[in-house]
Amino acid sequence: MMPKMSDIQVVVMMGGLGRRLGSLISDCPKPMLPVSGKPFFDYELLLLKLAGFRRFLFCTGHMSREIESYYKDGSHLDISITYSKEPELQDGSGVKLLGTGGALRHAYDKLSDDFLLVYADSFMDIDYREVVWRYFKAKEEGFSSLMTLLKNNGDYDKSNVIYKDGALKLYDKKQELSDMDHIDYGVNMFSRQVFAGRDEGEVFDLGDIQHELSLSGRLYGLVVTRRFYEIGRVEPYKEFISYVKDRFEDKKKAVFLDRDGVLNEIVYNEDTEQLDSPLRLSELKLLPGAARAVAELKSAGYHVFVVTNQPAAAKGKTDLGTLFDINKKLMELIPDIDEVFMCPHHPVGSQKGREREGELICECECRKPKDGLIRQATAKYAIDSDSSYMVGDSHTDIICGRSAKLKTVFIGSLKCDTCKKLGDISPDYVALDIEDAASYIISGRMRT
Repeated sequence: MMPKMSDIQVVVMMGGLGRRLGSLISDCPKPMLPVSGKPFFDYELLLLKLAGFRRFLFCTGHMSREIESYYKDGSHLDISITYSKEPELQDGSGVKLLGTGGALRHAYDKLSDDFLLVYADSFMDIDYREVVWRYFKAKEEGFSSLMTLLKNNGDYDKSNVIYKDGALKLYDKKQELSDMDHIDYGVNMFSRQVFAGRDEGEVFDLGDIQHELSLSGRLYGLVVTRRFYEIGRVEPYKEFISYVKDRFEDKKKAVFLDRDGVLNEIVYNEDTEQLDSPLRLSELKLLPGAARAVAELKSAGYHVFVVTNQPAAAKGKTDLGTLFDINKKLMELIPDIDEVFMCPHHPVGSQKGREREGELICECECRKPKDGLIRQATAKYAIDSDSSYMVGDSHTDIICGRSAKLKTVFIGSLKCDTCKKLGDISPDYVALDIEDAASYIISGRMRT
């Protein structure tokens, strides 16, 4: 069973010298480079906290005092932080560090049995819950580490991964091979035992360990699709400054869409003899006009988010991995969706669900009609709520939208039972389908 996110240790590599940034870091370490009045790493830390992580180990080195002075023990940020300071060795050219692998070996006694690793000079916006889930499932199959991958084709840096037939075949930073078309993304999970055979004080790169794991078939690859930002050089640093202004400062209107029955078809479940959400990738079929409607909303300047209750894993109907896969497929079919926010929880669940995904059976703040999913989105993006909408085909969607102080659009017909559940709440508009809803939101008029 997957541990709670709050119990997972996050190890943050913060010891680099940042020599390619020149005078920009003459008086501060790389993770502390200012971006809109905050240290760069604050933006990645926001994502990690929103994912539910609370335990951090900062592996520092160069100018570690500035980092410790700012972040302290983390209690003011509602997290806990411990530190492992890498010793600075001297060679003929000046300061020499242990390398990323050596720094982790130096911190060995402070590492948890299993831990997530990220780099403090990168902004990596992915579903960390999926990373953790995939790692522990892979560990049951004999893997010792997970590496996130991005299909790269040389766009961001030199490709260094061979990924074929759904599996990571080779990771190698030292040679270029023609069938390398993926790159390591920068989010990893490890079993601490991977580092047990290395000597304290040994200088080595983490990539050496990962290369060895790939050769022995113990490195699991998880492909992600959202690009990363890093500040190893001046130009990417300037690019990220512009990105922060656009995403975190300039407020934009947004449309929050329910998924099943709004964007894709409801499926007949033969086991329960009831209508249900898609439980297999093959069952995901878009409703007519769904992709076109989302594209029109994007063209009109709206963020488009999907907010969806998906309790099937908690109920034992499928596993959490399949739910992740279905959401990824949805975003492939409708690429104008900015992000999918999913609640996988259920307050009761089932015995089968409890045995397989017991951590999902709980009371939560994200299950609609509560507005937790919308609050997650507004914490990650600058959203103008007064100009934003919630669109759904259930009373829970309308209540959720109103709770978040959004305008609401109901898709379908308001039958008596729905009206009773809505009580005194009424949607701002009743739409025929998603295209009608998009037309109303964009122009304020019914589709003709």
